[in-house]
Amino acid sequence: MPTFVGRYSDHAYAVTRVVVGLLFACHGAQKLFGVLGGIRELGGEGLLAGIIEFFGGSLVALGLVASIAAFVASGEMAVAYLRAHAPIGFWPIQNGGEWAVFYCFFFLYVAAQGSGRFSLDSVFRRRRARV
Repeated sequence: MPTFVGRYSDHAYAVTRVVVGLLFACHGAQKLFGVLGGIRELGGEGLLAGIIEFFGGSLVALGLVASIAAFVASGEMAVAYLRAHAPIGFWPIQNGGEWAVFYCFFFLYVAAQGSGRFSLDSVFRRRRARV
């Protein structure tokens, strides 16, 4: 028997996917465009991170090939944690890596779960089924 909130799990997943995807895209926008208080990254790892974050976050938020985009974003966050935070210390709370760990595991969940019922992938799937 589903709980009151459990009846809305598809809605909650969609809202969470959109919000976290957009937040992640904002990190990419900082690196790519120098907006939102960020500094533009013109090359190297910063540029690659900005591309993955902006486009990956946007695709996850839209629910368009979210599994693939989320898998790539999860990997980027694992690398970011291991390269930037882990050398400072083991525990994320002590090395400032909580957000990297959060994004890594959230996107791993999205990669496994898929885009969900309320997504562009779902819209395109329904259209293909009608044709």
